Amino acid sequence: MAFRNSLRAVLLPACFLMFAILGCTANSDPHIGGTVTVVGSWSGSEEEAFLAMVRPFEQQTGVSVQYTGTRDLNGLLWQGVAQKNPPDVAGLPGPGQMAEFARFGALQDLSSVIDVSQYKNDTVPTFIDLGTVDGKLVGVFIKATLKGLIWYNPRVYTIGAPSTWAALETDAQLAKRDSNTWCVALGSDATSGWPGTDWIEDFVLRQSGPDVYDNWVEGKLPWTSPEIKQAFQNYGNVVADSAGGASNVIATGFQDGGDGLFSDPPSCLFHHQATFMTEFFKSQAGARDGEYDFFPFPALDSRFANDVTGAGDLFGMFRNTPQSRALMSYLLTPEAQSIWVSRGGALSVNVNVTNYPDDISKRAAQILTSADRFRFDGSDLMPETLNEAFLQGVIEYTRNPGELDQILAQLDTVSRNNVTGP
Repeated sequence: MAFRNSLRAVLLPACFLMFAILGCTANSDPHIGGTVTVVGSWSGSEEEAFLAMVRPFEQQTGVSVQYTGTRDLNGLLWQGVAQKNPPDVAGLPGPGQMAEFARFGALQDLSSVIDVSQYKNDTVPTFIDLGTVDGKLVGVFIKATLKGLIWYNPRVYTIGAPSTWAALETDAQLAKRDSNTWCVALGSDATSGWPGTDWIEDFVLRQSGPDVYDNWVEGKLPWTSPEIKQAFQNYGNVVADSAGGASNVIATGFQDGGDGLFSDPPSCLFHHQATFMTEFFKSQAGARDGEYDFFPFPALDSRFANDVTGAGDLFGMFRNTPQSRALMSYLLTPEAQSIWVSRGGALSVNVNVTNYPDDISKRAAQILTSADRFRFDGSDLMPETLNEAFLQGVIEYTRNPGELDQILAQLDTVSRNNVTGP
């Protein structure tokens, strides 16, 4: 096991006893002790899932995991780096911001921390590349999210999964009666707007393809180009047919975005959101199993029909201690990631994790691992300043669609002042 090999390098000659299956000799001592500080953006059920994930690690090593959640992850991490007091390990805001930390010298090279060959054997290749900066592995993924899913209530929408966007629009006209086609919600405190950026990224990839997507994200294709403008306009058409209109879209928190699927009568047919949304369907809307399902984002161009977008939770190490090394190694094991996956709403990029709790999770994992091309959330790959401008631009366009040209021109100005890409 990768974790056993990595931990032996830390604790020679001791071995780590985890889940009994690793096996240790009678003379071995699994105890490390001490603490490891962790900062992340998780709260609520996600925080509970992470703490459940690390509980076996704490029990077997004696290491106390001290987790702090924050809504301003990037700001808190930069503050810690500036004050020379960062956390031991942390969730990272995204590959773009990860690259900024790495090039500043704040992140540890993980090649001497984890079993890199095992990580590469176990991990979907795209995610390995996303954690690598200037040839050094500085970030690893402990869970993933598949984006671009179209959620619906099968008791309301009964026509079946459309294979094309044109078919979706036709089916919606037949099925929606007095409701709107879409529920959309952009609210997310300091990061409000990101659900709209997800929409635009899906439209760019699926109507124009991965080369256009990559050039746009890397700053090589202007925001004012026809491809990006069309993606914004397609998103605008969605907002125009959304429950409550633009003002409601801006004001509603993303966690409540799918509530209209389950209201009586329903206020919408579809909600575009990632795999994690199932948790909010249950906790926010009171939906039960069988009351929600999804189909993949319908094709806009058949050449890109099996391309997908997604994201993931990156972890990096700021301080090199026995405790942080051990935790980083543990988080990559199938045993650790299976704990989070088993709770629902999360996927793993480790191909050895298979204990998905329901058909929805299994289907989503199959789509993620069998896609022709995977592209990471574009806004998360952009430098922080451009990321923030994109979020604000989406909100402004949602509020004032007639100002699209000015919004895109402003995003071009911000882009020219930043170096994009990880």
